[in-house]
Formats: sequence, C-alpha cells, structure tokens
Amino acid sequence: MLLTKLKGKIHRVTVTEARVDYVGSITVDADLLKAAGIEEYELVHVVNVNNGNRLETYTIAGEAGSGVICLNGAAAHYFAPGDKAIIMCYAQMDEQEAKSHEPKVVFVDEQNHATRITHYERHGQIA
Repeated sequence: MLLTKLKGKIHRVTVTEARVDYVGSITVDADLLKAAGIEEYELVHVVNVNNGNRLETYTIAGEAGSGVICLNGAAAHYFAPGDKAIIMCYAQMDEQEAKSHEPKVVFVDEQNHATRITHYERHGQIA
C-alpha cells in the first residue's frame, strides 16, 4: 500500500504577483523550492490564507533570492498581491518509508526569504 504524506511546505509566503494572461502555474523563488524539497514542475497545493481558496498547480522556478511568488493563469483569479499563502507538496511512499518520513517546513520573512527550515510538525506547534 502507498500512503500520500506531506513532503514539503512553504509556510505563509506573501504573493508578489498574480498574472491572468500567463500560462498557468505558480512561480516560486528557486531558493524556497530547494529548501522545501519541491522540484520545478512538481504538483503543489496552494492555499490562500486570506480568503480560503485552495488549488492545485505546478511550480516554475523563479529567480533565486528574488522572493517571487506569482500565481499564473486561471490561478491568478484566486490570489492577489499581498495575500498570504501556503504551498504544499506531497509524496507517495510505502508504509515503511512513511514511518520515518519527516516533511521539510520552510518559514519565511516578509520578503519571502527563508528564516527557518524544520523537518517536524505537530498540531499547534512547530519544532
């Protein structure tokens, strides 16, 4: 049996752009993708903290160190610059792998630069 578990999460980034007239995806600073263990073109779930909208799309690596978080195409209708968002990526693994798996959780500052990377998350607390 395969289980689907959180692989990587970028927590509470600030959306910098929303471009309806662009091919669909989310552009994310390459440094953040690397820190969270998320690959370019990988499936992600994106949650808008401001309004509760959720969607699936794929990532495009943005310029490293730029802090870019840009929702593209139809996804741009659900986010506006300044909104806070959470980007999550999942992986399938067998039960044995799942027992020892710990997701990467990336916290950012107001400019979307990583301030802390953890590998552990529990309800109500991040270690």
